[in-house]
Amino acid sequence: MSTTDHRDPMPTNPAADPEAPTPSDSTSALSRRGFLRVSALAGIGATAATVAACTTAAAPSWSFPPAPSVQPQPSVTPAPSVAPSVAPSVAPSVAPSPAPSASPSGSPTVPAVLPAGWTEHDWLAREKVRRYLGKLAVPLAGVFGAKLAAIVGAEDGYPQLRELPEFAKVEQGGAPLAPRIDGDTKVFDLTVDRMEHRIDALLPPIRAFGYNKLWPGPLLRVTEGDKVRAVFTNNLTQTTGTHFHGVGFDDFYMDGIPFLTQLPIVPGETYPYEFVAKPYGSLMYHSHHNATEQVGGGLLGAFIVDPADPKETYKEKFGVTQEYVWISNDSTGFTINGHGFPATVPIVAAKGERVLVRFMNEGIMMHPWHSHGFRMKVVARDGAPLGTAAFECDTLGVNPGERFDAIIECDRTGIWAFHCHILPHVEGPDGMFGMVTALVVTPGPVDVGALLKA
Repeated sequence: MSTTDHRDPMPTNPAADPEAPTPSDSTSALSRRGFLRVSALAGIGATAATVAACTTAAAPSWSFPPAPSVQPQPSVTPAPSVAPSVAPSVAPSVAPSPAPSASPSGSPTVPAVLPAGWTEHDWLAREKVRRYLGKLAVPLAGVFGAKLAAIVGAEDGYPQLRELPEFAKVEQGGAPLAPRIDGDTKVFDLTVDRMEHRIDALLPPIRAFGYNKLWPGPLLRVTEGDKVRAVFTNNLTQTTGTHFHGVGFDDFYMDGIPFLTQLPIVPGETYPYEFVAKPYGSLMYHSHHNATEQVGGGLLGAFIVDPADPKETYKEKFGVTQEYVWISNDSTGFTINGHGFPATVPIVAAKGERVLVRFMNEGIMMHPWHSHGFRMKVVARDGAPLGTAAFECDTLGVNPGERFDAIIECDRTGIWAFHCHILPHVEGPDGMFGMVTALVVTPGPVDVGALLKA
């Protein structure tokens, strides 16, 4: 067996890497595209009906705790799959080792004197929530009452009260990509790139992959029966290939599996995939070559096929008013759309709305998603409507490769936690991290962009 390493090199010095992006100290600016009204609001990922720029960044270093009874140890080394000098591609029997928690450099200093009964954990845990809410804490306290202000300690006048929430400080991917029209075909032009990506504004960027330099890649949306051409230009220094997960191809040579249905896409090459979009539902696209490294490092995205019959849409069948794409990954950190708490984007809805969450698992392990305060009505699995087999639950296990569509009836106001229920994926010695976000249900429609600019 050859021991030649064919993985994409990741030099310690980014300047020596031809794929390394130009460093920038700027953070994502607010825009109407990123913060739409609640009726079409920025969510956990982007869909044509809701958001444009809401998804990803890269992960810090992760490793499992020694045992469930032992608290995970923080780490600040780069993630195995994207470390500058160690590539994450490993033998199939050895999975990359995501870690439960990472204490970023620049973490707040714990004071010598803590509130009565508190430990360092309590102080750091509150700092995470403060970063998650940012200056949204002030208007949210106005909506939900003074008790929220007391919980976060707003009277301290802490710096985050004047700063953007964490999700607005990192680049979010998953924005819908409008196709160009070539005759009767919808054409999507995508690049396959190396990039630097932040899972958290306080953590250094990691080396990652991205479609159009985004993680997740752009959301591709078509209608059942559309002719689709997806054209990928490989800007990497390694080969790749793209699989549209869940599509019922007529021509198996479009399935995107190097050395089985095609030759790999070599560096500098452009390769088209052409097919008819079917069946309708929540589908995905991702690399299917050196996939442990490439998919784990960010080569993934959502592919939504809407039903040709308008009566089969979620709006018509269930009265859904907005939707969110929720792509989980765990090979380079426990992430929702490429970010870990507190940089995850909250779901924001007005009381009375029905919100659709499209769960997609692009990782290597199952994640049981738990919604506090609400049961979800699960109406589709792997894109297929469940019909009379639809069921309700507050914890939904999603296996690698699976997709579930769930509807939440937002009938009560509040800030409700929403997270993976494998606890080492969500809490560490410095508080919540990883696969955590919140469902924020307000009494009426709220313009998040206006609140952030106020």
